[in-house]
Amino acid sequence: MQKKYLLIYEEISKQIQEGHYPPKTILPSENEFADMYQTSRETIRKALNLLAQNGFIQKIRGKGSLVLDLKRHQFPISGLISFKELAENMGGKAKTTVEEFTLEIAGREIAKELNVADEEKVWKIKRVRHIDEERVILDKDFLVETHVPGLSAEKCENSIFEYIEGQLEKKISFAKKEFTVEEPNAEDRKLLDMEGFHAIVIVKNYIYFDDATLFQYTESRHRPDKFRFVDFARRMDTQQSL
Repeated sequence: MQKKYLLIYEEISKQIQEGHYPPKTILPSENEFADMYQTSRETIRKALNLLAQNGFIQKIRGKGSLVLDLKRHQFPISGLISFKELAENMGGKAKTTVEEFTLEIAGREIAKELNVADEEKVWKIKRVRHIDEERVILDKDFLVETHVPGLSAEKCENSIFEYIEGQLEKKISFAKKEFTVEEPNAEDRKLLDMEGFHAIVIVKNYIYFDDATLFQYTESRHRPDKFRFVDFARRMDTQQSL
């Protein structure tokens, strides 16, 4: 017999998909659900955790379970796509604002990430990504100036990838990515709309040209509700010896 929390999960997820609980609304509390389904809060908590794991809701401390928009845009972790390219596929409004743009000595920490000398000149950029008039992503970009000369704040506001491929005529080939989830810091709360959110998804990108030259390191800080990070995996065929 199927466990009760799975039956509750299936029913609530169906109700969300059918619009009974619209996006951006708060679900009934654990106590209210427990009364509705004549079960314990622990059973309800398991069902809600499963809803969160599968992208139906976002738990917000002090408010409850926020229903997410199932049509929100998916951000492919295995591909290389610029925000401008992603924005062109969005139904809502999207834009980029450049908060900081400087050319500085790399310094020990950034030099280590980019595998260059501490004295190497590096473009240091902070960009905020706006979607539907909400500030939801903070990108902190570091690019080696000798590999990407002539950069400007205007080019960063448009698309760094477009400048590199279109004007510099260099081929961007691959990236290594690392994912963590942390509590938002003071800068996140200053530059992003983080009210009610107590976690931020951090994606570190190490981006390479086709000759395997590392030219860019980016720390991309995402509000957790806006994107579902997706990938496609295939199990390799193996032969087992008997």
